[in-house]
Amino acid sequence: MRMMPISMCSPGMVLGKKIFSDDGIVLLAEGVELTNSLIRKLAENGIRYLYIQDPRTEGIEVPELLNEETQRQALSTIRSVFRDLIDQPGRRQSGMYPYVGRNLRNVMHMVLDDLQRNRDAMIMLMNLHTVDHYLYMHSLNVCVYATLLGIANGYSKEELLTLGLGALLHDIGKTQISMQVLMKPGKLTPEEFEEMKRHTELGYYLLKDEPNISLIAAHCAFQHHERINGSGYPRGLKGDEIHEYAKWIGIVDSYDAMTTHRAYKEAMLPHQAVESLYSGSGILYDTQMLSLFRDKVAIYPLGITVQLNTGQLAVVVDINALSVHRPIVRVITDEAGNELKAPYDIDLSKQLSIMITKVNPGPMAK
Repeated sequence: MRMMPISMCSPGMVLGKKIFSDDGIVLLAEGVELTNSLIRKLAENGIRYLYIQDPRTEGIEVPELLNEETQRQALSTIRSVFRDLIDQPGRRQSGMYPYVGRNLRNVMHMVLDDLQRNRDAMIMLMNLHTVDHYLYMHSLNVCVYATLLGIANGYSKEELLTLGLGALLHDIGKTQISMQVLMKPGKLTPEEFEEMKRHTELGYYLLKDEPNISLIAAHCAFQHHERINGSGYPRGLKGDEIHEYAKWIGIVDSYDAMTTHRAYKEAMLPHQAVESLYSGSGILYDTQMLSLFRDKVAIYPLGITVQLNTGQLAVVVDINALSVHRPIVRVITDEAGNELKAPYDIDLSKQLSIMITKVNPGPMAK
């Protein structure tokens, strides 16, 4: 299996991973043969990469951070809760949702159970193969990434549940923002951006009195756009004035936003997004937190095509947890771009003279 930009996919290729809807329902199963129509519809729905079956990359398996049932239930619950708030924006003000906290805590327990089964899991892109309403999948992605960081940081189970729930609900205030602004396909005007910024305060007021949701989780919604130098919003908090959970969520919220395609912005690949985040180290984001985050991100996704400094093309086979920037790759062409009859694997952590110079360098040799 290999990961390809949808712009390089062609009819006759065979899907390697399922395509899900925004509430976790399988729309296309693995093994489906792509057609021009399918490729066009997937691209129109914001999917920029697909996993494709290929004999040359046989044996490359891309693990899911969440099992299919957990993802289905999580997306379905998020969608239900958020849709209720979007459809009836004034209703919540009178405290109408005592079940919200209970339902979402159940989701959080499922997420945590999945992630704790593999405590060494890396942060891998989760939104490659989902046709989704951005807000729903983004909320789940941020929850998973923040929880993985909390596990790596040594938090207790109760702390992880609070952090994860705060991450799951960090953008709930966007349900109270005008849909014209929220779903605008282009860049926001200054006035629209000011309205969008209100989602932090709106989220806090939605959550602060909610049964089964801690006040800390409400503050995650309030503070996830604050930055340690005071340049964030809504209150311009600095350093330790920002709760540490909100700092974690601020990092992964930015990362997921950068690595997700939007109508007005092409998605970055993980190594580009991590580099961008690091430009704010010690200024926007806590340096130690950012270091742990960098160590937990699979910056070269499994199955992606890379070019080596030798001129050869290779596909990422596995991640080296202790050296994420030097994965194991399968070399599939020679220096001239000719396909190898016998592809072979190289561990870049052991072959220090060989480096990745480019990602998605163009069509693979046939």
